[in-house]
Amino acid sequence: MSAEKRTTDSEAQGIHMVAKPIGPVCNLNCEYCFYLEKLALFDPGESYRMSNDVLAAFIANYIASQPTRVVEFVWQGGEPTLLGIDFFKKVVELQNSLSGLKTIVNSIQTNGTLLTDEWCSFLKKHHFMVGLSLDGPREIHDRYRRDRKGSGTFDQVMRGLKLLQKHKIDYNILASVARETANRPLDVYRFFKHEGVEFIQFAPIVERLADQTGKDLGLRFAGPALLNQEEKQTELTPWSVVAEEYGDFLIAIYEEWVRHDVGKIFVMNFEWALNAWIGNPSPVCIHSRQCGRSLVIEHNGDVYVYACDHCVYPQHRLGNIVSGSLIEMCDKSLGSGFGTSKESALPKLCRECEVLAACQGGCPKHRFLRTYYNEPGLQYLCNGYLNFFLHIRKYLRALTQLLENGLPASYIMKAIEGPLVIKLDKHKN
Repeated sequence: MSAEKRTTDSEAQGIHMVAKPIGPVCNLNCEYCFYLEKLALFDPGESYRMSNDVLAAFIANYIASQPTRVVEFVWQGGEPTLLGIDFFKKVVELQNSLSGLKTIVNSIQTNGTLLTDEWCSFLKKHHFMVGLSLDGPREIHDRYRRDRKGSGTFDQVMRGLKLLQKHKIDYNILASVARETANRPLDVYRFFKHEGVEFIQFAPIVERLADQTGKDLGLRFAGPALLNQEEKQTELTPWSVVAEEYGDFLIAIYEEWVRHDVGKIFVMNFEWALNAWIGNPSPVCIHSRQCGRSLVIEHNGDVYVYACDHCVYPQHRLGNIVSGSLIEMCDKSLGSGFGTSKESALPKLCRECEVLAACQGGCPKHRFLRTYYNEPGLQYLCNGYLNFFLHIRKYLRALTQLLENGLPASYIMKAIEGPLVIKLDKHKN
């Protein structure tokens, strides 16, 4: 073997991490939140604040593990702003001292209730991208997103949104789609449009109730499905979205967006679909062929497979950042087959599906149903995604034609009327 350092797949392609520096601690008590109950997985009474030693080890290890020039830090909770501005000043100080020739990018996901002018000045100064959790108009948002006293949080979140807009901070909206929300797609979309929101992501709420093993751990909700194995517990929470209704929700918004708002409002779900149609790899894990190169780090330095908190369970722990190498932990994740099984365990129905390139079997957490071939591993949202992707194909063809001709995607709003399609054909010739 050569004395030269071996370049592993993890190093060649980089590692993506989500940091949870305050663990599952939050000032809200959203009914559908699956993460608050993770308190039961840690020692009672422990501090959930990431220590300076763990923070320094994480930042140093993460930057050193990246072969890419840009290193993206993603900070989530719980509610990360509970840590205070001084914590994130320390973050920036450590990043600057260790970045070398690399560019550091930060993003933070927040419920927005604790944002102030001081917070926003800091976020703007250091170019933080902010993800704001907001589900829609008051009656929709307050249905599940409540504080510890059971009161709605709409007014506090809207105050946070206005502060982000006032300080001209780059932000996007993460809107959770629960069962009731799916029945009001245009009310939700037009609300965001009226409030001047330009970037939106719609996240479906799908939660299974815990089986006996989960209940023994003190949990209400089930963890990720075990691919290639039958999932006996398929009972959902009352707020989980109905699969077909989620597809109809996306279709209704797409029909409105494609006629009025292309180039003005960016719905990430629609961007992902176009990206897949063009043939590019998915930028999000949900619709990627495989998982495993993305990790999540908890407040105590423990590292888990997947870059989401769905897999923060003891059996998915890879190691601790203080004593371990991120590259080695990522290789361990890949070597376990945990990520590759997302592709290898696809049931026959998925492999034969005409929208596989766009869907890729969805999130492993949701793959707990059986197909009509009686195979395990069918994702719960299958019918919804199938209807959505099939419905928008005609628009994706037109958008692709526009892009191939070097024309703005927004031209589709006139192309739908008919005449521009003829002009495009002439232009192409």
